[in-house]
Amino acid sequence: MAEEALTKVPMKQRIKDLVSEYGKIALGVYLVLFALVYVGFLIAIIAGFETGESATGTVGAAAAAWLATKVTQPLRIGGSLILTPIVAKLLGRQRKIG
Repeated sequence: MAEEALTKVPMKQRIKDLVSEYGKIALGVYLVLFALVYVGFLIAIIAGFETGESATGTVGAAAAAWLATKVTQPLRIGGSLILTPIVAKLLGRQRKIG
């Protein structure tokens, strides 16, 4: 095997390559994943609380959901790396050239 094949491409470079190759589709996939995870955590947290109509309870739940979403960022980035080419193919979009 070539020495280059043994080295992994750094995550930062993979992300840059993905954005330069797919552009807005990559950003859209990441933002959709972010929104789905955030809303999912928010619903799960609110469902576990009995806050009633309290504004403090809602703000606390939103902050907790944001924190939980932030913790899952590496997973969302990995998911974006995997899903972006699939979504681009489903949308019939061609890869950017140059």
